[in-house]
Amino acid sequence: MTTQLLFYERAVPLSKERHADWSVETGGDYSFARHVNAVPLLATEIPAAAAEYAIVFTGNAEAVMPAALLGIRNDENVFLTDSGGWQAKYIPAFVRRYPFVFSSTGNGATFTLCLDEEFSGCNQEGRGQRLFNDESEATPYLDQILTFTKNFQAQYDPTVSFCKKLTDLKLLDPMKAQIKSKDGAEMSLGGFMAVNRDRLKALPGETLSELAKTNELELVYLQLASMRNVSLMAERVMSKEDAAKGETAPH
Repeated sequence: MTTQLLFYERAVPLSKERHADWSVETGGDYSFARHVNAVPLLATEIPAAAAEYAIVFTGNAEAVMPAALLGIRNDENVFLTDSGGWQAKYIPAFVRRYPFVFSSTGNGATFTLCLDEEFSGCNQEGRGQRLFNDESEATPYLDQILTFTKNFQAQYDPTVSFCKKLTDLKLLDPMKAQIKSKDGAEMSLGGFMAVNRDRLKALPGETLSELAKTNELELVYLQLASMRNVSLMAERVMSKEDAAKGETAPH
Protein backbone atom coordinates (compact mmCIF):
# COMPACT_ATOMS: atom_id res chain seq x y z
CA MET A 1 0.00 0.00 0.00
CA THR A 2 1.15 3.55 -0.63
CA THR A 3 1.76 6.49 1.69
CA GLN A 4 -0.86 8.88 3.02
CA LEU A 5 0.43 11.78 0.89
CA LEU A 6 0.01 9.71 -2.27
CA PHE A 7 0.09 12.05 -5.26
CA TYR A 8 0.78 15.28 -3.34
CA GLU A 9 4.32 16.48 -4.09
CA ARG A 10 4.64 20.06 -2.83
CA ALA A 11 1.60 21.31 -0.92
CA VAL A 12 2.07 25.02 -0.13
CA PRO A 13 -0.25 27.19 2.03
CA LEU A 14 -2.57 29.14 -0.22
CA SER A 15 -2.20 32.92 0.03
CA LYS A 16 -3.26 35.94 -2.01
CA GLU A 17 0.35 37.19 -1.87
CA ARG A 18 1.84 34.06 -3.43
CA HIS A 19 -1.07 32.92 -5.61
CA ALA A 20 -2.69 36.20 -6.64
CA ASP A 21 -2.49 35.43 -10.36
CA TRP A 22 -2.69 31.63 -10.18
CA SER A 23 -5.35 29.53 -11.88
CA VAL A 24 -6.15 25.82 -11.67
CA GLU A 25 -7.23 23.75 -14.66
CA THR A 26 -8.63 20.37 -13.66
CA GLY A 27 -11.04 18.97 -16.26
CA GLY A 28 -11.32 15.21 -16.45
CA ASP A 29 -7.62 14.32 -16.43
CA TYR A 30 -6.71 12.21 -13.39
CA SER A 31 -3.26 11.22 -14.61
CA PHE A 32 -1.82 12.41 -11.29
CA ALA A 33 -3.30 9.25 -9.72
CA ARG A 34 -1.91 6.83 -12.30
CA HIS A 35 0.67 5.26 -9.98
CA VAL A 36 -1.54 4.99 -6.89
CA ASN A 37 -3.09 1.61 -6.08
CA ALA A 38 -5.38 2.74 -3.23
CA VAL A 39 -6.92 5.95 -1.89
CA PRO A 40 -8.50 6.71 1.50
CA LEU A 41 -12.28 6.78 1.80
CA LEU A 42 -14.54 8.53 4.26
CA ALA A 43 -17.10 6.34 6.00
CA THR A 44 -19.88 8.32 4.29
CA GLU A 45 -18.45 7.27 0.90
CA ILE A 46 -18.65 3.53 1.53
CA PRO A 47 -22.23 3.09 0.20
CA ALA A 48 -21.37 4.75 -3.11
CA ALA A 49 -17.90 3.24 -3.45
CA ALA A 50 -18.83 -0.35 -2.54
CA ALA A 51 -20.60 -0.87 -5.87
CA GLU A 52 -17.39 -0.47 -7.88
CA TYR A 53 -14.34 -0.79 -5.62
CA ALA A 54 -12.97 -3.39 -3.25
CA ILE A 55 -12.94 -1.55 0.10
CA VAL A 56 -10.33 -2.42 2.71
CA PHE A 57 -8.88 -0.86 5.86
CA THR A 58 -5.36 0.53 6.15
CA GLY A 59 -3.32 2.22 8.85
CA ASN A 60 -1.79 1.43 12.21
CA ALA A 61 -2.69 1.29 15.89
CA GLU A 62 -3.12 5.08 16.02
CA ALA A 63 -5.56 5.46 13.14
CA VAL A 64 -7.23 3.11 10.68
CA MET A 65 -9.00 4.34 7.56
CA PRO A 66 -11.13 2.72 4.85
CA ALA A 67 -9.54 2.70 1.40
CA ALA A 68 -10.63 1.92 -2.12
CA LEU A 69 -8.32 -0.50 -3.93
CA LEU A 70 -7.40 0.78 -7.38
CA GLY A 71 -4.97 -1.94 -8.43
CA ILE A 72 -3.06 -5.04 -7.45
CA ARG A 73 0.41 -3.83 -8.36
CA ASN A 74 1.92 -1.14 -6.13
CA ASP A 75 2.25 1.45 -8.90
CA GLU A 76 -0.82 0.74 -11.02
CA ASN A 77 -4.28 2.27 -11.04
CA VAL A 78 -6.47 0.08 -13.28
CA PHE A 79 -9.36 2.56 -13.13
CA LEU A 80 -7.50 5.05 -15.36
CA THR A 81 -7.57 5.16 -19.15
CA ASP A 82 -4.44 5.92 -21.12
CA SER A 83 -5.65 9.51 -21.52
CA GLY A 84 -6.25 9.95 -17.77
CA GLY A 85 -10.00 9.39 -17.68
CA TRP A 86 -11.52 7.71 -14.63
CA GLN A 87 -13.42 4.50 -15.43
CA ALA A 88 -15.97 4.41 -12.63
CA LYS A 89 -19.19 6.22 -11.87
CA TYR A 90 -17.99 7.19 -8.39
CA ILE A 91 -14.68 9.01 -7.92
CA PRO A 92 -13.40 9.07 -4.30
CA ALA A 93 -13.45 12.47 -2.61
CA PHE A 94 -9.73 12.19 -1.87
CA VAL A 95 -9.14 12.24 -5.64
CA ARG A 96 -11.69 14.97 -6.34
CA ARG A 97 -10.13 17.18 -3.66
CA TYR A 98 -6.73 17.24 -5.39
CA PRO A 99 -4.69 19.50 -5.82
CA PHE A 100 -6.03 21.04 -2.60
CA VAL A 101 -5.59 19.73 0.94
CA PHE A 102 -5.76 20.98 4.52
CA SER A 103 -2.64 21.06 6.69
CA SER A 104 -3.08 21.32 10.43
CA THR A 105 -1.15 22.36 13.50
CA GLY A 106 0.14 19.73 15.88
CA ASN A 107 -3.05 19.71 17.97
CA GLY A 108 -5.31 19.84 14.91
CA ALA A 109 -7.00 23.03 16.10
CA THR A 110 -6.14 25.14 13.06
CA PHE A 111 -6.36 24.12 9.42
CA THR A 112 -4.72 25.85 6.46
CA LEU A 113 -5.79 25.29 2.86
CA CYS A 114 -2.82 24.22 0.75
CA LEU A 115 -2.24 23.76 -2.97
CA ASP A 116 0.07 21.24 -4.60
CA GLU A 117 2.04 23.57 -6.83
CA GLU A 118 3.47 20.61 -8.75
CA PHE A 119 0.02 19.77 -10.16
CA SER A 120 0.20 20.10 -13.95
CA GLY A 121 -3.03 22.12 -13.98
CA CYS A 122 -1.57 24.96 -11.90
CA ASN A 123 -0.70 27.93 -14.08
CA GLN A 124 -0.34 31.70 -14.25
CA GLU A 125 -1.72 32.01 -17.78
CA GLY A 126 -5.38 32.11 -16.78
CA ARG A 127 -6.21 28.54 -17.83
CA GLY A 128 -9.07 27.03 -15.85
CA GLN A 129 -10.34 28.75 -12.70
CA ARG A 130 -8.65 31.69 -11.02
CA LEU A 131 -8.08 31.47 -7.25
CA PHE A 132 -8.23 35.21 -6.55
CA ASN A 133 -9.81 38.07 -8.49
CA ASP A 134 -8.16 41.38 -9.42
CA GLU A 135 -9.01 42.76 -5.98
CA SER A 136 -7.14 39.84 -4.35
CA GLU A 137 -10.40 38.39 -3.05
CA ALA A 138 -11.21 34.67 -3.14
CA THR A 139 -13.15 33.72 -6.26
CA PRO A 140 -16.39 31.68 -6.11
CA TYR A 141 -14.29 28.73 -7.32
CA LEU A 142 -11.93 29.00 -4.35
CA ASP A 143 -14.93 29.37 -2.01
CA GLN A 144 -16.34 26.11 -3.42
CA ILE A 145 -13.00 24.38 -2.90
CA LEU A 146 -12.82 25.62 0.69
CA THR A 147 -16.35 24.37 1.40
CA PHE A 148 -15.61 20.97 -0.15
CA THR A 149 -12.37 20.62 1.81
CA LYS A 150 -14.07 21.66 5.07
CA ASN A 151 -16.79 19.05 4.52
CA PHE A 152 -14.13 16.43 3.79
CA GLN A 153 -12.28 17.27 7.00
CA ALA A 154 -15.51 17.26 9.02
CA GLN A 155 -16.05 13.61 8.04
CA TYR A 156 -12.49 12.54 8.82
CA ASP A 157 -12.76 12.18 12.62
CA PRO A 158 -16.09 10.27 12.49
CA THR A 159 -14.45 7.91 10.00
CA VAL A 160 -11.50 7.31 12.32
CA SER A 161 -13.95 6.71 15.20
CA PHE A 162 -15.87 4.16 13.13
CA CYS A 163 -12.66 2.32 12.32
CA LYS A 164 -11.52 2.46 15.95
CA LYS A 165 -14.79 0.79 16.95
CA LEU A 166 -14.06 -2.04 14.50
CA THR A 167 -10.55 -2.32 15.89
CA ASP A 168 -11.75 -2.36 19.51
CA LEU A 169 -14.23 -5.10 18.61
CA LYS A 170 -11.34 -7.04 17.03
CA LEU A 171 -13.21 -7.33 13.74
CA LEU A 172 -10.30 -6.49 11.44
CA ASP A 173 -7.86 -9.10 10.14
CA PRO A 174 -4.85 -8.76 7.81
CA MET A 175 -5.56 -10.14 4.36
CA LYS A 176 -4.32 -10.25 0.77
CA ALA A 177 -5.98 -9.70 -2.58
CA GLN A 178 -4.84 -12.24 -5.15
CA ILE A 179 -5.52 -12.67 -8.84
CA LYS A 180 -4.13 -14.93 -11.55
CA SER A 181 -3.45 -13.68 -15.07
CA LYS A 182 -4.30 -15.59 -18.23
CA ASP A 183 -0.73 -16.87 -18.53
CA GLY A 184 -0.88 -18.26 -14.99
CA ALA A 185 1.13 -15.54 -13.27
CA GLU A 186 -0.12 -14.74 -9.77
CA MET A 187 -0.33 -11.23 -8.36
CA SER A 188 -1.09 -10.35 -4.77
CA LEU A 189 -1.44 -7.20 -2.71
CA GLY A 190 -1.15 -7.15 1.08
CA GLY A 191 -0.71 -4.63 3.85
CA PHE A 192 -4.39 -4.06 4.49
CA MET A 193 -7.22 -5.42 6.64
CA ALA A 194 -10.81 -6.56 6.15
CA VAL A 195 -13.70 -7.47 8.42
CA ASN A 196 -13.70 -11.02 9.80
CA ARG A 197 -17.20 -12.30 9.03
CA ASP A 198 -17.14 -15.05 11.68
CA ARG A 199 -16.20 -12.66 14.49
CA LEU A 200 -18.87 -10.26 13.28
CA LYS A 201 -21.50 -12.99 13.56
CA ALA A 202 -20.24 -13.87 17.05
CA LEU A 203 -20.78 -10.37 18.45
CA PRO A 204 -23.40 -10.08 21.22
CA GLY A 205 -26.85 -9.07 20.05
CA GLU A 206 -26.63 -5.82 22.03
CA THR A 207 -23.44 -4.81 20.22
CA LEU A 208 -24.94 -5.66 16.83
CA SER A 209 -28.00 -3.62 17.72
CA GLU A 210 -25.88 -0.61 18.63
CA LEU A 211 -23.99 -0.88 15.33
CA ALA A 212 -27.27 -1.10 13.46
CA LYS A 213 -28.68 2.00 15.17
CA THR A 214 -25.70 4.09 14.04
CA ASN A 215 -25.81 2.62 10.49
CA GLU A 216 -22.30 1.27 11.05
CA LEU A 217 -23.44 -2.34 10.66
CA GLU A 218 -24.59 -1.51 7.14
CA LEU A 219 -21.13 -0.10 6.35
CA VAL A 220 -19.50 -3.29 7.66
CA TYR A 221 -21.61 -5.50 5.41
CA LEU A 222 -20.99 -3.22 2.45
CA GLN A 223 -17.25 -3.61 3.01
CA LEU A 224 -17.61 -7.39 3.04
CA ALA A 225 -19.72 -7.36 -0.13
CA SER A 226 -17.30 -4.99 -1.87
CA MET A 227 -14.52 -7.59 -1.83
CA ARG A 228 -16.27 -9.24 -4.76
CA ASN A 229 -14.98 -6.32 -6.79
CA VAL A 230 -11.47 -7.80 -6.66
CA SER A 231 -12.64 -9.82 -9.67
CA LEU A 232 -13.48 -6.53 -11.42
CA MET A 233 -9.90 -5.37 -10.87
CA ALA A 234 -8.68 -8.70 -12.24
CA GLU A 235 -10.70 -8.13 -15.42
CA ARG A 236 -9.23 -4.66 -15.79
CA VAL A 237 -5.69 -6.01 -15.30
CA MET A 238 -6.27 -8.67 -17.98
CA SER A 239 -7.73 -6.09 -20.33
CA LYS A 240 -4.74 -3.80 -19.94
CA GLU A 241 -2.32 -6.71 -20.43
CA ASP A 242 -4.15 -7.82 -23.59
CA ALA A 243 -4.02 -4.26 -24.92
CA ALA A 244 -0.31 -4.01 -24.18
CA LYS A 245 0.37 -7.33 -25.94
CA GLY A 246 -1.60 -6.13 -28.95
CA GLU A 247 0.49 -2.99 -29.18
CA THR A 248 3.77 -4.90 -29.06
CA ALA A 249 2.73 -7.73 -31.38
CA PRO A 250 4.40 -7.73 -34.84
CA HIS A 251 2.22 -6.49 -37.71
